[in-house]
Amino acid sequence: MKTLKARLKNGVDNCYLLEGEDFYLYDRAFVMLKKACNIGLEDFDVIKFDDENFSMQALLSAAEVMPMASDYKLIVVKNVSKIGENDKKMLQNYLNNPAKTTVIVFFDYFNKFDFIKNQCSFVDCRRFDSATASAVIVNEFAKRNKQISSEAVNSLLDYCNGYLSRVNNEIDKLCYYDLNESLVTKKLVEELVTKDSEYVVFELTDALGKKNADKALTILNQMSKEQGLLGLITSHFRRLFFISISDMNDKNLAALLGVKEYAISKQKQQVKNFSKMQLKKIYALLEKVDFNIKSGAMLQENAVYFLILSILYI
Repeated sequence: MKTLKARLKNGVDNCYLLEGEDFYLYDRAFVMLKKACNIGLEDFDVIKFDDENFSMQALLSAAEVMPMASDYKLIVVKNVSKIGENDKKMLQNYLNNPAKTTVIVFFDYFNKFDFIKNQCSFVDCRRFDSATASAVIVNEFAKRNKQISSEAVNSLLDYCNGYLSRVNNEIDKLCYYDLNESLVTKKLVEELVTKDSEYVVFELTDALGKKNADKALTILNQMSKEQGLLGLITSHFRRLFFISISDMNDKNLAALLGVKEYAISKQKQQVKNFSKMQLKKIYALLEKVDFNIKSGAMLQENAVYFLILSILYI
């Protein structure tokens, strides 16, 4: 993603594969590509496929049609979750000799098009590292004639779990809350921005690892009515356990656990708060709680408190 603008100065390729979990970066890449294709009539020269209307035959037929009022026909394939083996072969054959006036862009959130990575231009849309994301945020505030403190930037990123797509939704709220104040502070972020549920579980886990019972119970009380809370906590601790006993790199661990690399890198920071033996005991406790809920021995609403209080004393 960071190099796409520079690459486009040398011309466009006929196929782009975008992978990652931050939709803000997908949108930014698409804007760049649309500009590079010099789209004149979007209704005619931009064609979109998604999970509902996608078929490989329709895609390849559209790719053979000349643009009407643009330099290139731009075809966008967004978040397709299933693709057959025959479809894969058809696409690979097409990419061996693509139409010169067509650009196909795959928004591959589900990583279903990895098989064409060596036949196209790859754009990484994973969440940015904190330094790069912070620079983007500061720039967005500057466009609105606002400044934001470094502490506020860090809090905003944390509360949004590193997603610039979420950050982008919060910027106008923060900028226009007080038109007379040019600086956005950490206090304002704390007052106006709702914390992402995964980040709250991260906070809760951090409090448990540091045996801060007051903070852990305060967070739990604030989250107690949130749907799926037990599942979030359970998944988080299971990942911590597997991270603690694995020597895999972040990419392979992410694939094994069915999460994004960003989540693995964040959770690796927390593993140091627990010993391997503690995580093993917590993992066994998760299995016990799950069994008790399914067997009717424990109510789900009570299970979260039982789990948290038990972890505090492991």
